[in-house]
Amino acid sequence: MNNVFLLIGRILLSVLFIVSGAGKFGAFAGPLSGMLGNLGLPAPLLLTYLIALCEVVGGIAVAIGYQTRIVGILLAVWCVLTGVVVHGGDPVELMKNIGLAGGFLVLAATSPGSIAYYGTWPERRDLSTSTP
Repeated sequence: MNNVFLLIGRILLSVLFIVSGAGKFGAFAGPLSGMLGNLGLPAPLLLTYLIALCEVVGGIAVAIGYQTRIVGILLAVWCVLTGVVVHGGDPVELMKNIGLAGGFLVLAATSPGSIAYYGTWPERRDLSTSTP
């Protein structure tokens, strides 16, 4: 039962990142790029697409349970940084990011559970050195 809860939790944590990241490739690219430019960040449109890519890839990694300890820590840091830099003036948005960071740290401290992709592939054999 815990593995099912871990899967549901991973999916719930990742939905925000996948949907938000996908939106940054489309309709939200212009407004976000403008906001990043107003913050004085370099190459705001390129940065928007890099942010979108990180969010989508990170969200998918969490959803499927791939490298959740590493990705969980990275996304926790991501949430805190974006919360402070971007949402610092909005306490509700800031607290949302802090709460998400907590969820990612809990995920990083535990495991993705047994319903996850661990990145293992069948062992490859070098046929040129094997003996019959």
